[in-house]
Amino acid sequence: MKYSPWLLPQCRRLAYYVVCLLLVTTIRAATDAPVVPPKTGTSESVKLFNGRSLDGWQGHEKYWSVKDGVIVGKNSEPVEVSTYLLTNRKFSDFRLLATVKLVRSEMHSGIAMWGRIAPEHKDPFTYAGHLVMFPSGWGMYDLYGRAGALGVDGEPAKKVGKQHDWNQLEILAQGNRVRLAVNGTQVIDWRDPEPDRIQEAPIGLQLHSNRDPQEVQFKDLELTTFPEDKLITLKK
Repeated sequence: MKYSPWLLPQCRRLAYYVVCLLLVTTIRAATDAPVVPPKTGTSESVKLFNGRSLDGWQGHEKYWSVKDGVIVGKNSEPVEVSTYLLTNRKFSDFRLLATVKLVRSEMHSGIAMWGRIAPEHKDPFTYAGHLVMFPSGWGMYDLYGRAGALGVDGEPAKKVGKQHDWNQLEILAQGNRVRLAVNGTQVIDWRDPEPDRIQEAPIGLQLHSNRDPQEVQFKDLELTTFPEDKLITLKK
């Protein structure tokens, strides 16, 4: 079967319009999202990382290690599917403090939440759910859902974030609302327009799929369950 020479450009243009339409629809839906109040429960301080070992976590040993009090995610051969270091424990409403650094490559990393482990996507430690991205682009992403689009603007974080240096993150996840502070500045305040997607779930540290060597580091991972309804790291 032969195709007219104008067909491929037309298909590309159509695909572009479809992606734009999905993004606009998602942004509009997020603006009109229902307000789901924070869940109630016992507030507890949880030190996710003891600084010495990966006790309490699961993931590929070939990618994840601890060095000098830091969790290191690193690959030398291609990573075909984004893989995660996952907490054994599940969380719903929480505040997570984390200090993170992209050491090598320009591929973003992130912290996943409110979803599920998704081995059907060809890795026993990959994730389907919400991802708070850093640095390279920042913003948020829907892993294996909604064509990835959540309509969260990464530009505010780019102004205060650092590409190859340590960034202090505060993620405040309550009800269907996610707030993010980067280096003391609030950069995201977003409500999920489809709150039925939200699940009590593990926290996941991302090593992104990539054919090139990359390295990402995490430290100072401290979580509070059912926290106070405010960001606590904002600069005054």
